[in-house]
Amino acid sequence: MNRYEQLADRLRADIRAGLYPPGQRLPSVRRIASQQGLSIATCISAYRKLEAQGWLEARPQSGFYARTPEALPPRAHQTCEDESPGEVTMSERVAQVMRASHREDLLVLSTAIPHMDFLPVKDVRASLSRALRADDAGSARYGEFIGEEVLRTQIARRSIESGCQTHPDDVIITTGCQEALTLALRATTQPGDVVAIESPTFFGTLQLIESLGLKALEIPTDAQTGLSPEALELALDKWPVKACLICTSFSNPGGASMPDAHKRRIVQMLSARGIALIEDDIYGELAHSGERPRVAKAWDRTGHVLLCSSFSKTLAPGLRLGWIVPGRWRREVERLKYGSTMSTALLPQRALADYLSTGRWERHLAKVRRQYAEQMERMQTAISRHFPPGTRCTRPAGGFILWVELPEQVDALALQAQALAAGISVAPGPMFSPQGKYRNCMRLMCAVRWDARVDAALARLGALASNLASGRR
Repeated sequence: MNRYEQLADRLRADIRAGLYPPGQRLPSVRRIASQQGLSIATCISAYRKLEAQGWLEARPQSGFYARTPEALPPRAHQTCEDESPGEVTMSERVAQVMRASHREDLLVLSTAIPHMDFLPVKDVRASLSRALRADDAGSARYGEFIGEEVLRTQIARRSIESGCQTHPDDVIITTGCQEALTLALRATTQPGDVVAIESPTFFGTLQLIESLGLKALEIPTDAQTGLSPEALELALDKWPVKACLICTSFSNPGGASMPDAHKRRIVQMLSARGIALIEDDIYGELAHSGERPRVAKAWDRTGHVLLCSSFSKTLAPGLRLGWIVPGRWRREVERLKYGSTMSTALLPQRALADYLSTGRWERHLAKVRRQYAEQMERMQTAISRHFPPGTRCTRPAGGFILWVELPEQVDALALQAQALAAGISVAPGPMFSPQGKYRNCMRLMCAVRWDARVDAALARLGALASNLASGRR
């Protein structure tokens, strides 16, 4: 992090803490430069950054004054009532959204695919070029079916940051996190079995459950702390749950992050009952504070946790590289991996291992975490400014997606259709529930290149929601 960014972060924290209430004049540039031992240019850059973000107001011939950006919307409630297990039918609705995501005439806020501005495209391209130049005819053969050892080693080395001690042989490389989740569910369940999930949950998870002929059991979820351990325990006493699938850190779509105590309790609860915990940690590296949360796998002592993740949200979605640490189901996952795709593409694995070995990964994460925090604040502020009264949204501490709760009169499916006609693609709430709940909710993706078009689109989206809230069409 540059020195001016460090200073800007400290001053922003001081304003938030009330040390500089709105209207309070901050120290002059010369004074703060002397206090902090920084150059005047560095301090001016920090002040200008805060001014651009709405935290400071520059008054000619007077200085910089603290201000608070427009109030953010209230926090979303995000919960559901406990229900019985049910079949899932999501394919067509998901396909509609995914088709829209490839249309160049739309502003896409519906998919969790970050804009290339937030990805290390040049560095990944350089690693791909080095992998091609060093190719010893690897492209003429299949790779090892559990994945290249050099990449598995890189992943295992970094596992300590999430609280785990992982050996390279514990890791199996997959074609994205979706394949990892597929292998985990196939290894731990049979068609007709019940899988406990968060509510709301990622529509890709629901589509996967549908494709495997499983039944989904929605568990009440808190907007900040995630799936309720108490509600899960009650559900386990009532239903024959075979597996539990949870995104433990910065969940999709709600952005909730489970406290360590909840993770530990759920791991112990499921282990005691012999039930698999399939942990989706795809957003775990994107903590806005920079402090990476520990995974639930860190408390696994019996091998009942299958940890799944990928590099799709942090480095390169197009490489389609993920992994699974399957615990006691390793043999079965190996068999299923070999029988389904045989092996993951070899050259992308080598390129990714090369990139991770350069040290650029850590620098990229430090940068993109700050960017996503800023993007999320921009989106929340725009929602507060443009959307109808009564709108609420989540306050994730990581990732780049928001869950928006609109006034009860707003039908998100109708809003989706009207937004699409206006050139905006959004993901309506019913997509995130097998029972079609959350009809007045939607998910928005914040990892977009922010410009006048985005602000205008949010203003238009807010106007459409306001019309629906007031009964106008």
